[in-house]
Formats: sequence, structure tokens, C-alpha cells
Amino acid sequence: MDLRIFTEPQQGAAYDTLLAAAKATEDLGFDAFFRSDHYLKMGDVDGLPGPTDAWITLAGLARETSRIRLGTLMTAATFRLPGVLAIQVAQVDQMSGGRVELGLGAGWFEDEHTAYGIPFPKEKFARLEEQLAIVTGLWGTDAGQTFDFQGEYYQLKDSPALPKPAQSKIPVLVGGTGASRTPRLAARYADEFNMPFGTVEDTERQFGRVRAAAEAAGRPADAITYSNVLVACVGKDDAEVARRAAAIGREVGELKANGLAGSPAEVVDKIGRYIEAGSQRMYLQMLDVHDLDHLELISAEVQAQLQ
Repeated sequence: MDLRIFTEPQQGAAYDTLLAAAKATEDLGFDAFFRSDHYLKMGDVDGLPGPTDAWITLAGLARETSRIRLGTLMTAATFRLPGVLAIQVAQVDQMSGGRVELGLGAGWFEDEHTAYGIPFPKEKFARLEEQLAIVTGLWGTDAGQTFDFQGEYYQLKDSPALPKPAQSKIPVLVGGTGASRTPRLAARYADEFNMPFGTVEDTERQFGRVRAAAEAAGRPADAITYSNVLVACVGKDDAEVARRAAAIGREVGELKANGLAGSPAEVVDKIGRYIEAGSQRMYLQMLDVHDLDHLELISAEVQAQLQ
């Protein structure tokens, strides 16, 4: 079971804070550092000093780290044109020496689009499908060849399909809870399928749908990595768990029901249930990105038991 750190900087984190967390992620032996792609805070927080751009952040971290994987859960397809996104991600992959992964989703948070003048189209899923086809098509075009695409929403002609990533193939993550279209999209494009904030039972059901869709598409189901993302709130004792829950504005009972909360032993036990449901990778949503002691505890007392 790989443990990866996932942050939500729109809730309030400057680049230097993210850099400190990424370096701690690397030093403490975690597999990867991922971030959300949002421009507006959610809930009852001030969100100061304001949003940071996902791919600008990852470009900086690419030069300041050396081992950990870097990526997004999920880049919003509404934020960027697919050709531009392919260039951005390929460049950051080069800057990192081949450590980038792209999570790409349809985009859903209408308020942030309104706040920053970003169009919020009605038909988002079909646009996401075209974006996945274009981004992977551009990267997969042989050097010296050109790439064309004629879709309903995007058209490319005689694209040189440059630059190329450092990796021969950048891993692409698709995620979601949809019962039919999402598994079909994952079966076609995903190297990893991510189940966001789901129960063990919902995870097992959705993984089954993705596996079935992959096999129906003529692809081995095991060619896809299956992962979860869950909020983390771990403490050495009940008082520390309660303090960390209060810091993120959540209740301990709710976190235990819906996330990975409690003592290290409780969290290891719950992760074990997700492993039984087919999960191979866990993204720990760290809502208080300033709390580096939290990362140290998880590394020493949770990660160590899962290796």
C-alpha cells in the first residue's frame, strides 16, 4: 500500500507552506505529494493568503524535490485548454526528471469559475473525454509526426505535439463515483482510478465497475492501479485527535466514520479494510498543511506498519 500526501491549498496555504510540506513528504518516505486544483476556498475558512495555481506550484516543487511523485487530484478540465495543459504538464515532467502524474477531472465548483471569470460549460463530461483524448494523443505522437483531432469542443490540426514529457508515458488518473460513464472513461484512458471519499462498500462496488469496464474494452483490469482519497486525522491519543479535528473544523466521530481518524492502530485497521476492497494506494487528505508533526506521526506509526 502506497501512502501519498494530498493537500487542499485553496483552504489557506502559501507556496512556502506547500514547499515545506512537500519536503517533509519526501524526507519522511511517503510516495508522492499531490494537490487540488481550486481557486476558491470552501467552507468556513479565510483561505488566506489566497489561491495558488496547481501547475505553477508543481513546477516549483519539481525543482525543489528529488524523489517523490508530483500530481493533481484533480486538474479541472474547465480551467485549461487541452493543448496548453499538455504543454504545461510535459514541461513540469521535464523539470522534475520524470516524476509527474496528471489527475484530470471535469470540474465541478461553479462558484470559483464565477469568482475568476472562468467559463462554466453545461456539458463538462464530454469536454473531459475530449481533453483526455487530446492530452494523451499529443504525448503519444511520435517525434517528427503531427497530431490532428476533430471533436465537438476542440479541434487541432497539424500540431507538432511538442514538447514531450521526460517519461515515456505520464500516468493519467481518472476518478469519480459515476456508475457508467466514469468507469468507461477510466477503462479507456486511466493508468490509475481514484475513488474519492467513499466507504469501503462503495469503493469495492466502484472498483468492480471499473474492472468490468476495462475487461469489456479488451484491457486487463489489473493494468489499472486502484486508489482512494480520504481525510486523515491521526493522533497519539484522544486529545491529540480532538485537537487536530478542531483545527480543520470537523467532528471526531464524523471523521472516524468518513475518513482515516483516530489512533495509528485504528487508522491502520481501517486502511486494511480498503486493501481488502482492492485499494492499492491511499491519498491522505491533509487539511491542515501547516501541521508537519501530523506527517511525522503517520510516517512513523501508520506507514511503517503498511510496508
